[in-house]
Amino acid sequence: MEEEFEFGSPEEQKQSVDRYEEMIRNDDQYFFDSTAFEGIIEYYIDKNDPIKALQVVDYAINQHPYATSFLLKKAQLLASIQQFDAALASLEKAELLEPSEGDIHLIKGSVLASLGSYKEAEDAFLYALSYAENKEEVYYQLSGLYQIQGDYNKAITFLKKSLEMNMENQDALYELAFCYDILDKQEESILFYSQYIDNEPYSYAAWYNLGNAYHKLTRFEEAIDAYDYAILIKENFASAYFNKGNALVNLDKYSEAILVYKQTFEYEPPNADTYCAMGECYEKLEQMDTARDYYKKAVKLDNTMADAWFGIGVTLDFEERYFESLHFYKKALEIDDENPDYWFAIADARYKLGQIEESETAYGKVVELNPTDIEAWLDFSSIYFEQKKYEEAIETMSEAIKCNPESAELYYRLVAYLFANGQYNDALNFLELGLAISPDKHYILFDYLPQLQGNQIIVDIIKKYSSDK
Repeated sequence: MEEEFEFGSPEEQKQSVDRYEEMIRNDDQYFFDSTAFEGIIEYYIDKNDPIKALQVVDYAINQHPYATSFLLKKAQLLASIQQFDAALASLEKAELLEPSEGDIHLIKGSVLASLGSYKEAEDAFLYALSYAENKEEVYYQLSGLYQIQGDYNKAITFLKKSLEMNMENQDALYELAFCYDILDKQEESILFYSQYIDNEPYSYAAWYNLGNAYHKLTRFEEAIDAYDYAILIKENFASAYFNKGNALVNLDKYSEAILVYKQTFEYEPPNADTYCAMGECYEKLEQMDTARDYYKKAVKLDNTMADAWFGIGVTLDFEERYFESLHFYKKALEIDDENPDYWFAIADARYKLGQIEESETAYGKVVELNPTDIEAWLDFSSIYFEQKKYEEAIETMSEAIKCNPESAELYYRLVAYLFANGQYNDALNFLELGLAISPDKHYILFDYLPQLQGNQIIVDIIKKYSSDK
């Protein structure tokens, strides 16, 4: 039995799908024209069922053996389930039928790139340029190929070529911003998007990417202006609201940032990132109960959000509820045990709880993960000093100076420890080293050991360096 069906409207597509499924159930053979088959294939692709879509393609190829479009579709579907060799075989058949069909070589390039055959992929894309009607897509795929290989400058060249042919290619606009970001060429990014906006002033994506480039250069006021233009053009642009909120946070405008973050909820469901950001704003405003509520909302949506667990701990720490805060710091650490901020908070909480040995261990982890954290080194060494473990304090501060030889604060603290340990000559040597770096910070020494203000030798050395300056 043979019946013919055509696909046009959604209703006709559904009818074709129903008839196709009836054919399969009855183990029968109906005839569909190519348009109907295309509709059935798209139906299963939309349902994310590539296996059934492939079965339809095979029926289509059997009934329309000279239609290269089905061989191309088969190649794409095979590639989507990572059957790359079979995809290439389907493309070879298509190439025999229509060797000058640009899409064959475009898809072939994508498959070869997935196999890691980058030179062959490049050759296929360049060959496709000779025949493809849609050259902007070939340029875009070439840019992706160069990105895979880490050649972001070349990727930028081809993204620009793609945009020259279609200035409304949103994907290319975002990929270009990504490449500039990877290369840390924010100034070039600003120049490009500014020129682009001169030609396309209503491109919300261009304004958004311009804002992001300003943001990365800490030019937050200009970033906010760019985000505002993006929002003006596309009122429901939730990402622009979110990034504007982040820029306001960087300007310490926490109340304004909260209002902007809340605007994202008008256009997309609340998410953990936004709740966490709002929690941080309330934390900075010292509204700890509200901050904690938002951090809790964040972890309810995403219990792997370490920063939100950490934020809950910070609010409890602020209220001197150190034992409770420690529980939440540990939760954050379970998710990200390489974060020095989490270790620092744990070290501080344990110190406040009198858990000195555990605090020392945690501080050791902080400076291991972030040896440039001056405050951590100072706090770490002071724990030893308070226990009159002068040798350990001196050793810790000496290690800190090796890691941060330009930080005068460390030298002045070491001077205090050396004096306390009776190593006066060493103390004076390090005092001179500290003064040579930053004489105006010598007050740090007296803040830590006020009794040294009565030491005439120290006073004279400080006067010498101060006068030299």
